[in-house]
Amino acid sequence: MNNIEGILALLKPAGMTSHDCVMKIRRLYQTKKVGHTGTLDPDVVGVLPICIGKATKVAQYMSDYSKTYVGEVTIGFSTTTEDASGEVVETKGVNKPWSKEVIIALLDSFKGEITQIPPMYSAVKVNGKKLYEYARANQTVERPTRKVRIHRLELTSDLTLNETSNTFSFSFEVECSKGTYVRTLAVDLGKALGFPAHMSHLKRTASGPFTTEVCTSLSELEEMEGVDERVKVLRPLDEAIAHLPMLIVDKEVEQLIKYGSVLPEEKGLDEMRFTVYNGQGECLAIYQKHPTKPGLIKPEKMIWTS
Repeated sequence: MNNIEGILALLKPAGMTSHDCVMKIRRLYQTKKVGHTGTLDPDVVGVLPICIGKATKVAQYMSDYSKTYVGEVTIGFSTTTEDASGEVVETKGVNKPWSKEVIIALLDSFKGEITQIPPMYSAVKVNGKKLYEYARANQTVERPTRKVRIHRLELTSDLTLNETSNTFSFSFEVECSKGTYVRTLAVDLGKALGFPAHMSHLKRTASGPFTTEVCTSLSELEEMEGVDERVKVLRPLDEAIAHLPMLIVDKEVEQLIKYGSVLPEEKGLDEMRFTVYNGQGECLAIYQKHPTKPGLIKPEKMIWTS
């Protein structure tokens, strides 16, 4: 079945890289045309949208999605990887708990635009080399700061003081922009309290319109009888780009779109990028305002195939 197309909302298990998941999906769907929409750390479970067939054409537009996570921060020690899998770097025991009011005020202070320094164990590139490659070679390098946005950050659990390990922990839910490192958010929450910290648990519960409720696990896919059965759980390509404005064209313009023509801009079209559909509800292309010729629009990505 080489004509398979759609979005698999995968519930990624712990212990697998995003690339591992892609390789497994290629085997299960018997197609090479598979791609993910942004990596999810091996330790993290949760929503990983995977594009199959023609849907791989829209993967780049899905990386801009806001993401939602449920995480747990443990205050009292930090690690090399900023999560529970790393080696302990610094320890400073917590002997008395903070109040709920203090923690809520702390979370509120991180809402909006914040600056992060990506973890050394991350895929961010510096001088053409990924940070985790420097980290594995025990090399240090200056990491670039980045601006990210925290849309929502809420306390979701009781506050727990562990008198045996002298640690303090709580869970939170965060909705954030692309590029946000929740591991680093956990570390920075601890720093704001004057203590080392790390992210002790993390689950992604949403990536754009795809939530855990619509996800399928690898084990569920493996239990299905053949590719025909697995195709039934794929989400339509349109769902992945529904956040973009839509332009519907008549048959005459449809033919021009299919040729990849540069066209006059529609009146009242304010957006820089938008989808173009025909009258039958088929996505033909993603167009953008012409970067150098005002009043014209040009194709950015052709979706239609003959």
